[in-house]
Amino acid sequence: MSSIEAIKKAVRDVPDFPKPGILFKDITPVLGDPALFRAAVDIFVSRHAKAGIQKVACIDARGFLFGSAVAYALKAGLVPIRKKGKLPYQTLSQAYALEYGTAEIAMHIDAVKPGEKVLLIDDLLATGGTAQAAAMLLEKAGATVVEIDFLIELAFLKGRDKLAPRPIFAAVVY
Repeated sequence: MSSIEAIKKAVRDVPDFPKPGILFKDITPVLGDPALFRAAVDIFVSRHAKAGIQKVACIDARGFLFGSAVAYALKAGLVPIRKKGKLPYQTLSQAYALEYGTAEIAMHIDAVKPGEKVLLIDDLLATGGTAQAAAMLLEKAGATVVEIDFLIELAFLKGRDKLAPRPIFAAVVY
């Protein structure tokens, strides 16, 4: 069995979380298994080992789990992208639409430099709103988003469409 197949098999479905009608894809079994967690990180690292990535940006909160390990392996800096109001220094922010209302994410104003090659990582691609806002935030600061990577993609939600024309990769697609 390939590492991608093993990761897919380990992802647990949790019905009706966080609300009725939602089938939540729980990655904690992957995180808790040292071989699977390493395999997940290695999938991302192997894609970018020779790409000259200077920063890995990751989205609050589960994106931090993979992004920090990938940044370490690539010898790149780490850019945390958080919900607005959670970072202590001056920030740039980007609003985006939710099913009901809006949300806003932020990063420090000095997190990236113009022209830096940035890999953006999150755990799951659903509708794409958060990842699109994160990519826009990085681009507003002058960075080049080399690729947006996810462990899981829920293809039926068509989040990939919002992220075009940026390159997108998902290890496991449902």
